[in-house]
Amino acid sequence: MTDQNVLLARAARVLPGGLLGSHRSGPGLEFVVREGRGAYLYDMNGRRYLDYLLGSGPMLLGHAHPAVVDAVQRQMARGTSYFIVNEPAIRLAEEIVAAVPCAEQVRYTASGSEATFFALRVARAYRKRDKIMKFEGGFHGTHDYVLMSVVPRSPKAFPAPMADSAGIPHVIDGEVLIAPYNDGVPLVFDEIVTGFRFAYGGAQEFYKVVPDLAAFGKVVAGGFPLACIAGPTAIMRHFDAALDGTPDYVWQAGTFNGNAIAAAAGLATLAELRKPGTYERLFQTGARLKAGLQAAVTKHGVAAQVSGEPPVFDLFFTDRPIVDYRATLTADRAKITRFNQELLRRGVVKAVNKIYVSLAHSDTDVAETLAIFDEVLATLARS
Repeated sequence: MTDQNVLLARAARVLPGGLLGSHRSGPGLEFVVREGRGAYLYDMNGRRYLDYLLGSGPMLLGHAHPAVVDAVQRQMARGTSYFIVNEPAIRLAEEIVAAVPCAEQVRYTASGSEATFFALRVARAYRKRDKIMKFEGGFHGTHDYVLMSVVPRSPKAFPAPMADSAGIPHVIDGEVLIAPYNDGVPLVFDEIVTGFRFAYGGAQEFYKVVPDLAAFGKVVAGGFPLACIAGPTAIMRHFDAALDGTPDYVWQAGTFNGNAIAAAAGLATLAELRKPGTYERLFQTGARLKAGLQAAVTKHGVAAQVSGEPPVFDLFFTDRPIVDYRATLTADRAKITRFNQELLRRGVVKAVNKIYVSLAHSDTDVAETLAIFDEVLATLARS
């Protein structure tokens, strides 16, 4: 078993402050969790802790409750992520609606910060007003609109807000009301889709352009809700809770930050991706699908462009080359909708604007898909 002090030292090298968020045990008291059972946590040295943190709240039944473990195991055998409505999600929404007086419908997110963010967004959309009001001292997540006057150190006169984190645009000050109670511009890549898909190092490895910061999700967690920000120490240091109270501190915390199940799933996924020939096989499969789709477009004389890289691409019904976002706006949206619907009728499910390729797609799968592409495009060409 790895020594706990060694792990803490490793954590200090790769995690800002050696932590997952703002929770600090204190100098000399930090530990690495080995496991949680019932009301206890166990560290890597085998020491038992009576847990009143409970994962920042969600472990109401305690750690590793047998019923929860059994339910998770049974569901995992059926798959973990679909992007399509599923029975467990429906049943949970029904229970929430039945229990909560104001609830008639539910929209899921992956974190509490997302939930409060989208609650404010939908409220603004409903009221057709931009400003929000929050109570001083209330913590509602870590996004810009609510990370205001949570811990006022030099409170301003009401109703003026005070940002609690570096990185919040000053313009937000004018949109929030508070009631009592490196030099240059960093380059940031959104690698939520491309990370570990275009290459093991993501789009920045594939295109050989290295950003200052990047966001990763999707593949990195193997189907579980987990994402991350990655960048150099000089930038990432702003997340270090030791900076709390200084103008440089970026307050970032979340209930599921570093979730162990999601992390384990990600580790297993990346281990598979590291196997020799993995990306070559992925690109070969995608290239066959992409080329076959383009061949069907040409065969049936459809005005359409196949755009993207082999691991993820799509069809745009336009005669203009797809070189930028505005070019995609010339595509016939009604036709892509019909294309997707016709595929679905024949047993092929795809995203609204993406065809994702997996390592599970076999040669037989590719052949069947291409036959369906051909059939659908023939149908569209006749209409």
